[in-house]
Amino acid sequence: MRIAILLAGSIVGLASSVRGDEPIRRLLEYAPAPIDNPLKGLVPYAGEGRSGFPHSMEFDYLPLSDLVLGPQKYDWTPLEKLLQAIAQRGHQAIFRIYMEYPHRKRGIPEYLLRDGLKVHRYRNTNAQPPAMVETPDYEDPRLRKMLTDFIAALGKKYDGDLRIGFITAGLLGTWGEWHTYPRVELFASKTVQAEVLDAYEAHFRITPILVRYPVGNSDPYFAPNAHRRFGYHDDSFAWATLTTGKKGDEWFYMTALAQAGPKAIDKWKIAPIGGEIRPEAWGKVFDDPPGDPSIQDFRACVEKTHASWLLDSGMFEKRQPAGRVQRAEREVRRMGYEFHLRSATFPPLATGTLRVEVELENRGVAPFYYDWKAEWGLLAHNGEVVKTFPASGKLIGLLPNEAARTWKDALPLADVPAGNYRLALRVPNPLPKGQPLRFANRSQDVDRPGWVTLGTVQIR
Repeated sequence: MRIAILLAGSIVGLASSVRGDEPIRRLLEYAPAPIDNPLKGLVPYAGEGRSGFPHSMEFDYLPLSDLVLGPQKYDWTPLEKLLQAIAQRGHQAIFRIYMEYPHRKRGIPEYLLRDGLKVHRYRNTNAQPPAMVETPDYEDPRLRKMLTDFIAALGKKYDGDLRIGFITAGLLGTWGEWHTYPRVELFASKTVQAEVLDAYEAHFRITPILVRYPVGNSDPYFAPNAHRRFGYHDDSFAWATLTTGKKGDEWFYMTALAQAGPKAIDKWKIAPIGGEIRPEAWGKVFDDPPGDPSIQDFRACVEKTHASWLLDSGMFEKRQPAGRVQRAEREVRRMGYEFHLRSATFPPLATGTLRVEVELENRGVAPFYYDWKAEWGLLAHNGEVVKTFPASGKLIGLLPNEAARTWKDALPLADVPAGNYRLALRVPNPLPKGQPLRFANRSQDVDRPGWVTLGTVQIR
């Protein structure tokens, strides 16, 4: 068997022909990756953005009372309906489970209320508009056991579920945001917080858990989390993100991150950062200028936090100004990872074997947090996949501005019929119907959706 190689040039459509025994390294041209690449970008509430701004995930809240019916008695139907609906749209889910939510009466498991759990009912002035809320007695042993039992059951059933992208820890505080401001005295003690964190850490090994606040060892109010595997979610993004140095702004995300110490500062390298654009900044954060001096620079916030995803409703509303949409597309594309294949090399070939090597770099602001598997493919002239081969290279953990990562594999071609083929690479989404991860290359999708073309292989 003789194998000749035609490597795609730096401009799609150009090619260079070489003999099968001559190595060649060709630079591959950059082109921006899609905005709706998996597990990154702007996120609407479930179902609301089906035809709006490009997205790959959807978010929703669930009341704990819908899932916990009694001691170690659970009904997963509401969560299943949510995950299934989102997955059918080809998206992954982010969700948060709460016990207290202004304007909503449900949340605390009803069996605990029947058993006499103490509940504080008051008007929460932090909600807009102010509304009644119910805060449970977080120190009650029955509630504490319910929480740790529930997290264990949730992890057993859903850790690693392909329909889920990320989970925000929730459960404690107003909106599950780990505070009861302004009634701070009603929040869970550091002991109870630690019990919840311990349970999440013990029962979730695959699906990333994100907590609201970065915390070091010296915080008087919150249990430390900087040493744990959790990511963070900044729910006042582009409003209370960047450090201002002003008194009263010590809770802003980057200020709290610095106070939490080096492990928290570097957390983005191993765990995802998400959050929510502050509602007052929805949509307007992408205007030039935003029109409100309280809105912080979006690009600076993304670069400082290394955010991968942000909940937003502004860009999913209809009739967005064209200029706003264009700026949003440009800025959102910078979030999370962006993988570019710098080059492809075909060294001298062994009989019946194609040895291929590519250089992969991350041009984004964050790594990819799942160990998704890549594969090589031989495509026919009409784009049909003739044969696939597992790729040994890893995406996970490749940091921005790090030296390019080299993937090398030997592809056995002995059983491939003679002919001309496109050699391509892809990273399929393990979620059925899910968007594949696409590279920031001009030759992405040119021969077959989901595949980036590297060159033409002639087998004789």
